[in-house]
Amino acid sequence: MTNNDYLRSLRYALNISDYKVVDIIKLAGLTVSIEEVRAYFKHEEEEGYVKCSDEVMAHFLDGMIYFKRGRDESKAPLPFEFPITNNLVLKKVKVAFSLKEEDMHEILALAGFKIGRSELSALLRKKGHENYRECGDQFLRNFLKGLSLSGKN
Repeated sequence: MTNNDYLRSLRYALNISDYKVVDIIKLAGLTVSIEEVRAYFKHEEEEGYVKCSDEVMAHFLDGMIYFKRGRDESKAPLPFEFPITNNLVLKKVKVAFSLKEEDMHEILALAGFKIGRSELSALLRKKGHENYRECGDQFLRNFLKGLSLSGKN
């Protein structure tokens, strides 16, 4: 999946406007215009399409956490992680929506997708851990689809 795909799917799951996407990115310290955001939502073959950078996506993911959970002013923000991967998006969504393992399984079930406890745990591990497993596009698409259907926005 591309950053544009992530952004489109998360906007849909959160049920927010283009203007709210601008606000969420700004929560993490980056200013983008409404025109830029609208260009990110276009498909590659459409005129005016702009590829969403890792920097913009990282700000959106952290901004989504602040939007959903609030910001802890007593702690310094963590540095952004690059590159943006399916595993990172999955972790950030888990944090933003305060999801527990059971919640994640319910969300996947809504999308008609089943996964074992150890498989899910492997997707949430740090890269380099012996049980780490890369999150595939199909898994993340199903998870984000289930999130949209869950009404947890």
